[in-house]
Amino acid sequence: MAQRCALDIQNGSYVNLGIGIPERVAAYVPQGREVIYHTENGMLGMGPPPEPGTGDPELINAGKQQVTANPGAAYFHHADSFAMIRGGHLDVCVLGALQVSERGDLANWSTGAPDAIPAVGGAMDLVAGVKTVYVITQHTTRDGEPKLVESCTFPLTGLGVVDRIYTDLAVIDVVEAGFQVVELSPGVSFESVQERTGAKLIPGGTDGS
Repeated sequence: MAQRCALDIQNGSYVNLGIGIPERVAAYVPQGREVIYHTENGMLGMGPPPEPGTGDPELINAGKQQVTANPGAAYFHHADSFAMIRGGHLDVCVLGALQVSERGDLANWSTGAPDAIPAVGGAMDLVAGVKTVYVITQHTTRDGEPKLVESCTFPLTGLGVVDRIYTDLAVIDVVEAGFQVVELSPGVSFESVQERTGAKLIPGGTDGS
């Protein structure tokens, strides 16, 4: 999923990667393509994780993981970092999801359960301010419930914000009419994806979907 998403990030893009699988996108950007990574806690030009034992404990990303700084990297106040996000200066963000609706609504920070710990972080700002929002997620929950649904039942991160979804089964665009299949994973049929989706899918890919 991360590898497929990386192919869609254009050369010279300013990109924010969410915690988890989205972080892996950086490892798959094609050779020769330059991507400038931003982190909410105040860095532009973030590099890959350091070799074990060589990192700086004060040089971390928003997920509190150690990172490196690429040549020309810049550090700035937390508020300035969010001004970049809210000002529309980032091209792409890649986030995880609990649910995505066919209208592009995103729920990715809480199930709304009484014992759930609120942890929205910068996600609401990202989906409101970044030009293109990609989501990487498993197609269903561990219990087999669809994550792509007609309407989200969990607390929302943003309304109508998701552009494209990368799951273990397919690549799906959010268009005006709903979920449009762009690509199917190898060996996966359109029918099997539809069975695992909580909304109607629109055929539209070039691979027989």
